[in-house]
Amino acid sequence: MSRILALLGKELADLRQNPALFFPAVLAGGLSMLLPFFIAIVVPALAGERLSDSSDFEIALEMYRDQPRLRDLEPEAAIQAWIFQQFLVLLVLTPVTGAMSIAAYSIVGEKQARTLEPLLATPLTTFELLAAKVLGALLPALGLTVATFLLYLTGVGVFAEPGAFRALLLPASLAVVFVLGPLTSLAALQLAVCVSSRVNDARSAQQIGALIVLPLTAAFILQITGMFQLTVLVIASVALALVGADIGLMLLGIALFERESILTRWK
Repeated sequence: MSRILALLGKELADLRQNPALFFPAVLAGGLSMLLPFFIAIVVPALAGERLSDSSDFEIALEMYRDQPRLRDLEPEAAIQAWIFQQFLVLLVLTPVTGAMSIAAYSIVGEKQARTLEPLLATPLTTFELLAAKVLGALLPALGLTVATFLLYLTGVGVFAEPGAFRALLLPASLAVVFVLGPLTSLAALQLAVCVSSRVNDARSAQQIGALIVLPLTAAFILQITGMFQLTVLVIASVALALVGADIGLMLLGIALFERESILTRWK
């Protein structure tokens, strides 16, 4: 554990010297936050029409009749709460993007900087090496998750109708951000690390790691259309599947990371 922590400290120190790696995550987080505010607040204000006057949002009122904590919301607040809750899935893209942009450069960057060879010559096991690199990408991603969610919650509390922010404090909403977000980030960065073990271009690893975004996008579209709802039971099932995937990807990464031949392969 001490060796993992030592290498983790080095990874975090390297990140402080390369703040540009966080730009894709910050951009994704900013767009994910602005889009629901534009739909729920800006567009109705410009059109001079309340969301509750449109029949397109009747599904939101139907959904909130089944949630005791939100039954007392006014129709406009209920529809805004529904919109902001649905867009939580997009907020998960922030840690995923952060994880990919960091992990994709982790191993390949070590090779390009000629610092991977000394690491492989140390007593570090492959598991310790990959665990430190995974944690080095995961911890900043988790920090971005917390910061983005708090900013999102504050914005809803200030600009939305009274009580709409309560939808973001329901167990299902919190689980999306703080359970599915980290587990999805872990899968994305481990996939990027696995690919980094076989390529010499960080962009290739990042592009393949981006495949993890496709299920998130599908879940978001299905939620908006009313065909699918992320209940606590569904989230728990998805979380268990992600835990299994994370374990499998770690084992795959260890198998792909051939210490003896990886250096000659990357020349």
